[in-house]
Amino acid sequence: MTRSRILAPLMAAVALVGVALATVRGAGCDDPGYLAPVDGGYELVGGCVAAGDLLVSEPPAGDPAQTADAERG
Repeated sequence: MTRSRILAPLMAAVALVGVALATVRGAGCDDPGYLAPVDGGYELVGGCVAAGDLLVSEPPAGDPAQTADAERG
């Protein structure tokens, strides 16, 4: 019984590593890209992500300071 308590988590970890490796190999991205410094931050150059792949929500309307004051009452 002690041996199974030791082997079960180890086998689960090995299985998870196998799944992770299969996922990475199946990603299909030959050019991972790199981060290049630009004014005030970094920009992703290359890679397999296009601008249309990213979902960006619209910023809330109004000044954030005024919105916080209004919520406080």
